[in-house]
Amino acid sequence: MVTIPSRRKRATIHDVAVEAGVSRGTVSRVVNDEPYVSATARIAIEAAIEKVGYVPNNAARSLVMQRSEAVGFIVHEPHSLFLDDPNIGGILLGANTVLSRADYQMVSLVIDSQRDTDRVARYLSGGFVDGVIIVSARQEDPIIRVIEKLRLPAAFVGHPPDLRQLPFVGIDNRASARAITERLMQTGRKRIGMVAAALDRDSGADRLAGFTDALGDRFDPALVARVPLYTFTDGAMGMRELLDRDPLIDGVFAASDAVAAGALEALREAGRSVPGDVGIVGFDDSSWALRTQPHLSTVHQPAFGLGAAAAQCVLGQLRGEEQPAGGILLESPIVWRDSA
Repeated sequence: MVTIPSRRKRATIHDVAVEAGVSRGTVSRVVNDEPYVSATARIAIEAAIEKVGYVPNNAARSLVMQRSEAVGFIVHEPHSLFLDDPNIGGILLGANTVLSRADYQMVSLVIDSQRDTDRVARYLSGGFVDGVIIVSARQEDPIIRVIEKLRLPAAFVGHPPDLRQLPFVGIDNRASARAITERLMQTGRKRIGMVAAALDRDSGADRLAGFTDALGDRFDPALVARVPLYTFTDGAMGMRELLDRDPLIDGVFAASDAVAAGALEALREAGRSVPGDVGIVGFDDSSWALRTQPHLSTVHQPAFGLGAAAAQCVLGQLRGEEQPAGGILLESPIVWRDSA
């Protein structure tokens, strides 16, 4: 028979006070880092905290302060993409680094269905977080309206068209897509297509718009393969579609590095060399860009910096600081490698 050990009783401020030989009020002032405590008493209390294993009750403290000291990190993507997209990981780490330095806990919330949307909306309404960072919100996303209604400090990574006055951080996807497409054109490619992904969000739509801007009169809508997500599988599917439409295609802009990697695989299957027969460029400068052979020419998206800036934006709102009008845009330079 297995004996389940009983749960250890949680140490209290009273236990610390008895051990240190001081009042509970004095212990409370030390725990809350308040003044008017002698050095001798502070040393005795810190030693007592260590001895009895006292840990502050953050739930009770939150009730008093009306703060949870937590920030939600909401990712509106399928579960598979959350694990597969290195940009999401980079954004998450950047946000967590800034929040951790400010002693805030980050709570990850993934939205992959209407049920998830309803659950997260209830969670936010319950006051469990002081603010939120939102990645990959779509146009007419119900979470946007929930945040507006709650007047919750928030920062969006990206800029859905109906975001109105809510703060955001991002990059200029349209200008960056235009710049790398123009660079691809300068290599002498004549039939340039695009595997356009995630057109239901601002990043995907803006990258297609930038591609269209760059080609001008040379733009051929038949050379745009539209796929749902920024994934390797979607990239391979889109590239096969482009090859079926025009076997003479000699240049491709893929909407992300993962999409470009999938496109490269489809080109190999078709016996096309890169960059000899087809030049290909991606977007993100993620770990995918250096996994491929040849390495990808791409646009550098500062994922860690986007997460850090979003967290700083939320913390600034919690401190009552005014945020920049029009959001925050970070630089996204071209990184040119061998794929084109």
